[in-house]
Amino acid sequence: MVYEHEIPNLTRLYFGKSALQKREIEAVASDLLFRKGYEEIVTPMLSYHQHEALDEKEVIRFSDSQNHIITLRADSTIDVVRIITKRLGRSVAQNRWFYIQPVFRYPSQEQYQIGAECINETNLSVSINDSTEILERLQLKPLLQISNINIPKLITEKLGLDLELFKSANLEEILKLDIPWLSKLAYLQDAESIDEVMDEVDEELQFELGKIKLLVSQISYENIVIAPLYYAKMHYYDNLFFRYIAGNATLGMGGNYRYEGVDSIGFALYTDNIIEEMRS
Repeated sequence: MVYEHEIPNLTRLYFGKSALQKREIEAVASDLLFRKGYEEIVTPMLSYHQHEALDEKEVIRFSDSQNHIITLRADSTIDVVRIITKRLGRSVAQNRWFYIQPVFRYPSQEQYQIGAECINETNLSVSINDSTEILERLQLKPLLQISNINIPKLITEKLGLDLELFKSANLEEILKLDIPWLSKLAYLQDAESIDEVMDEVDEELQFELGKIKLLVSQISYENIVIAPLYYAKMHYYDNLFFRYIAGNATLGMGGNYRYEGVDSIGFALYTDNIIEEMRS
């Protein structure tokens, strides 16, 4: 039995102070992003194509009148890039866009996000500096973790390891391999220490580690940790990526990605988690 006052599990209800906080967070973000040259886009809540890039188990699906699959918007990045490059095309020269809107995941999860995409841009420091400025204006300074998804991929290929070892962040098993340079990477936390392991790895890993070091040098933020071996299943981030961590919560993430031949960068801040952090 569903009572009249109940709402579906994992959906959101804002009222009073929480509604005011949500509007204030969105106002701070939109004001800053407008001044940095972004324009706003609001994508349709329904899409034909989300299931092509996301795990089908994550999308909420139904059919239109022609029996084509429609999904509730499960990810904003995919639709923003597709709409700008395919639908609007040459009619707009703008490459920086932001959005403030919820996404929906199966079975009934609703998550409000503030996100921004820089299309045809590869310097991830732009996304990091813009997102950290939003958080700092909200008087938040979470831990910024920077990783490179290519590093664990290369290591598994070179050593014949199962990628699951890195997906599960099983540090104990990694250290048991007793490979000196791999153990150093496992404990590496700051960019300055990257040079200490450079001479012990091959050129491919040197190149990928160098990307992290360069990125950190371009960031105007202090609370940073690097995690070269961190691997997370990302829908499209395929190179450098980052996330903001406060306690056990992720306040946002972003990274480099390539979608339908277009190299871009972007980030998403999770409004609901930010509200919880501001309350603590």
